[in-house]
Amino acid sequence: MVLLIVIYLAFISLGLPDGILGSVWPLMHVDLGLAISDAGLLSAVASIGTVLSALVGYRLVARFKTGLVTAVSVAMTAFGLWGFSISASLWQLILFSIPLGLGAGSVDSALNNYVALHYKAHHMNWLHSFWGVGASAGPALMALTLGLGYSYRSGWRLISIIQVILVVILFFSLPLYVKGPPAQSRQRHKKSQSKKDRRALLLILGAFFFYCLIEASSGLWAVSYLVTVKGLDAQKAAGYGSLFFIGITVGRMVSGFVSLRYSNGQLIGFGLAILAIGLIGLFFATLESAVLALLTIGLGCAPIFPSMLHETPRRFSIANSQRIIGLEMATAYVGSTLAGPLFGLIAHLVGLSWMVASQALLLLLLIGTLTVFFKSTEAQVL
Repeated sequence: MVLLIVIYLAFISLGLPDGILGSVWPLMHVDLGLAISDAGLLSAVASIGTVLSALVGYRLVARFKTGLVTAVSVAMTAFGLWGFSISASLWQLILFSIPLGLGAGSVDSALNNYVALHYKAHHMNWLHSFWGVGASAGPALMALTLGLGYSYRSGWRLISIIQVILVVILFFSLPLYVKGPPAQSRQRHKKSQSKKDRRALLLILGAFFFYCLIEASSGLWAVSYLVTVKGLDAQKAAGYGSLFFIGITVGRMVSGFVSLRYSNGQLIGFGLAILAIGLIGLFFATLESAVLALLTIGLGCAPIFPSMLHETPRRFSIANSQRIIGLEMATAYVGSTLAGPLFGLIAHLVGLSWMVASQALLLLLLIGTLTVFFKSTEAQVL
């Protein structure tokens, strides 16, 4: 139980930086004299680092173990956050985006694999809900800092200090990983080579890609959409930035309980329907109803990602799940990487008024891909 709490804390630290840039960028880019679309470049640099570290994550864990990889990775994110607090130009922000991305990818791949092997499935929803706690707390803490009259630089420093505290906790918890519960399965790792399995793999990787385009674009650009399209005051924007992540956090906490009764496929279906309602609500939102729209989008996103991860060993077998989950995480990060510059390009060329329509198209692609995937594969009893 103590180790599980520490892992939850690590996922809080993973989420802390994720929502801050989108919520404070309307102020930052003006102060630094940067284009609003430059947020997409910073997001892309961080995401590229995340993809690279996710791809080599299993090798790092095999050599240095999960606990040490996690602690060092969180220390890297703390350094990157501190760097944002002192940056005065775009190239400096790009430089400090690198450790942010590298640290996040290692934490994500190491802990998702550890929990999948050592804990029951419903813990994955709760694990990712604690990521939402961090992602919600980041913009809220930034908004609090600004509300007290401090600059956004002080907000970045505050988040960095919190990360350092978590690093200390993680280093003291290293012995707990040795005493962790045994893996649920000791089956041999047999790589599947059938055409059917390769087709199913491409489908689920496509689903992760489309989903992360939607989630990342919502977290990074939704507040800017409200500022530029709906007329939200930029000073109030940071407070709105946490709403999407609050929706994800609450939704995943609830999904952990709901998953005891409903299947992963049913949870994904619920999420897709709620997400569609949220996007429609955001498109027609007034400033008063935007709060509800952002929360609804977060609620819809909540069960989709962890439920797809949970379904992996059922659709591909436990023997193949570790390899495939690694590919899923890397593909998810590629989607997150492209979300920033893609929607930044949309903002530059035609304006952010087209953001929601673009997300609706991605949602249709996600629904189609998942529908074919579930119809073409059979769930195995674990």
